[in-house]
Amino acid sequence: MILDLHTHSVVSDDGRAKVPNYCQWIRARELPIEGFVLTEHRQFDFASDYSALARQFGLTILKASEVETEYGHVLVFGVTETLTQAFDFADIHLPLAQVIEESERHGAVPVPCHPGRKRVGMAAHIDALGVPEGVRIVEVFNGGSRGEEDRIAAAMADEQNYRGIGGSDAHIVSHIGRCATRFDGAVGSEGELAEALRGGDFEALSYREQA
Repeated sequence: MILDLHTHSVVSDDGRAKVPNYCQWIRARELPIEGFVLTEHRQFDFASDYSALARQFGLTILKASEVETEYGHVLVFGVTETLTQAFDFADIHLPLAQVIEESERHGAVPVPCHPGRKRVGMAAHIDALGVPEGVRIVEVFNGGSRGEEDRIAAAMADEQNYRGIGGSDAHIVSHIGRCATRFDGAVGSEGELAEALRGGDFEALSYREQA
């Protein structure tokens, strides 16, 4: 199963894409993904229900979050209501150690995203802060990466023995599906996604030349 693990809708402050338009674009362009995860900035969107839309287009639509730490931005998969009470998702100065600890305590999976990017990527902070403990997966393919950013991310993943995921980091409709992640089994819920990431049977994919 192939999912784009990093997308944003108009629910994010800088997102310009509506979720129905993502679905229409995927089907109209026959993109090789079977669904996507909405990783809205500094929040978890409990309010939106995309189940009818998912059935209409035959796609899997899941939700996660993107939070901000001293090591840069981190995707959190498998978010529960109790996890959102464990730390303030809106805080732009979260300690990565806290995000990792609370995520693991509540069954979620934290994944530093676009780690090769300046300022908001993990690799930019390792010299000053050291290699953080508890990171197991990072985003090695990001659809918004420029220049050497993905190469830096992949090199860091190799050096630290991290697993890698891919996501488009789409903020507009036409960017969805640029990068994705293939799972060996089916993923139909936020909990199953977290379980699949913990299991390790996945690989990062890039479709940027075709996107």
